Amino acid sequence: MKVIVLGSGIIGTASAWFLNKAGHDVTVIDRQPGAAQETSFANGCQISVSHAEPWANPAAPMKVLKWLGKEDAPLLYRFRPEWLQWRWGINFLRECTPGRTADNIRQIVAISEYSRQTLQAVRAETGVDYDCLTRGILHFYTDHKDFEESLPAAKLMRDLGCQRDSIGADEVVRIEPALARIRDKIVGGDFTASDESGDIYKFTTGLARKSEEAGVKFQFNTQITRLLTEGTGASAKISGVEIINEHGRHEVLRADAFVMALGSFSVPLVKPLGIDLMIYPGKGYSATYAITNPDVAPSVSLTDDGYKLVVSRLGDRLRVAGTCELNGYGRDLNTTRCEAITRRTRELFPDACDFDNPVYWTGLRPLTPSNVPYIGKTKFSNLFLNTGHGTLGWTMGCGSGRAIADIISGRQPDVDFAFTGMPRSTKATPARVLPAGA
Repeated sequence: MKVIVLGSGIIGTASAWFLNKAGHDVTVIDRQPGAAQETSFANGCQISVSHAEPWANPAAPMKVLKWLGKEDAPLLYRFRPEWLQWRWGINFLRECTPGRTADNIRQIVAISEYSRQTLQAVRAETGVDYDCLTRGILHFYTDHKDFEESLPAAKLMRDLGCQRDSIGADEVVRIEPALARIRDKIVGGDFTASDESGDIYKFTTGLARKSEEAGVKFQFNTQITRLLTEGTGASAKISGVEIINEHGRHEVLRADAFVMALGSFSVPLVKPLGIDLMIYPGKGYSATYAITNPDVAPSVSLTDDGYKLVVSRLGDRLRVAGTCELNGYGRDLNTTRCEAITRRTRELFPDACDFDNPVYWTGLRPLTPSNVPYIGKTKFSNLFLNTGHGTLGWTMGCGSGRAIADIISGRQPDVDFAFTGMPRSTKATPARVLPAGA
């Protein structure tokens, strides 16, 4: 089949890679001049199966109330006259019950573990270099209540096959000696040795090059204006995608199937078709610092729970990312939030980096209220969704791409996950992941 993938971030590029492996004729369309130029450009770079607890959990409502009005709060909710934002907020609160949280964790762990295994297979096959570190992810806590509340979630993830071990403060510092200077503030942590980190931009652009070499066509500098439909009811399908090409001319591109992988920008494109995606953009921030003293910089990827920041070592750079601002589609940098990231990183590792010349960035994470993405079918027989991965797009990317390629090819994906528009699999646990070329 001829398949058009809309979007060239990690989700779209991975989809294209696996669709090509399945024998399809694939074209990727993106408005940017290259792959991974938006949300996949400079995120926290963790492959974090262990960080599967969604933003929506029983403790979240009180924390959100406490953070209201604070410019440097980890989660900043700016009320806007937008119906989508209010509906999203109401649905977010509904997902905060213990039962829904537990089910959402199960979904997120399943697709994330599948994806991590798939990434490892792709890495072995392609040899793409992306500053990968396989030293695990260490999550540390500086608040006793937060640590106590983390224990049930850690146990649930262990029950689901993710070995997230709750540990004491001394063990935290043993695993990452760079945290020794704040040992007196650490109350505990958890460690997942099987988690990883690596530069999402380098991986995605490397995989795009490999995909192109294998025959995938990338059409950059191309604005997608709308999807065209034909037929009604069960026979309804997408007849083409209308674009403005790199020369400024309107065109209609035809294909047998279309994959929606535009993250937050999927919502306005499918809404005229009667598809109501519950996705709202969450503006995430990152700062990248040049490492000046490698001996005192962290070498294990970290999550600072109190400040909702993640830290990843990328060769001679330190990437620190986090916080979330729900404030529409704008990507303007908020100086207060940027300075808060640098202030906290300097407190943790004062002699490790050049903190006077940070590179700040923002990206729009496509957040669903549950943090469970849309992967699967729509009411249009040839339109498929691969969007809404929120803060875990890098973690879920390769697995989501492989799963959507299976679905389009008429196969049941090899993972037990609630795929959109499809009956649940009967598999009790994720099956063994075959080599990517199998």
